[in-house]
Amino acid sequence: QVQMVESGGGLVQAGGSLRLSCTASGRTSSRYTMGWFRQAPGKEREFVACITRSIVNTYYADSVKGRFTISRDNAKNTVYLQMNSLKPEDTAVYCCAASTAGIINTTASTYYYWGQGTQVTVSS
Repeated sequence: QVQMVESGGGLVQAGGSLRLSCTASGRTSSRYTMGWFRQAPGKEREFVACITRSIVNTYYADSVKGRFTISRDNAKNTVYLQMNSLKPEDTAVYCCAASTAGIINTTASTYYYWGQGTQVTVSS
């Protein structure tokens, strides 16, 4: 079992930055691919970014590429999402998730463990 807790959300003006953190506890969490997903009101959940356990491989949704950076510290069992140049359309609940597949993975249904989410609101 893996438990995941996100933090770092909040209210920020357009153009600002936030850094989200997700700390995992439990068995062998450092072996998993970690991902961030988001869901805005009235919209489906969408993939944001993911990072493999080796840290070498990362992948981003086109909508955040060049603005968001995913990273992880396996010693701390923590994954981060640095979000810069935020836009109002980035407003959503952001959730971290863990996939046992161990590879780049953008499909939510293949992530087994999920956090509760943290709200990010970007004002115009």
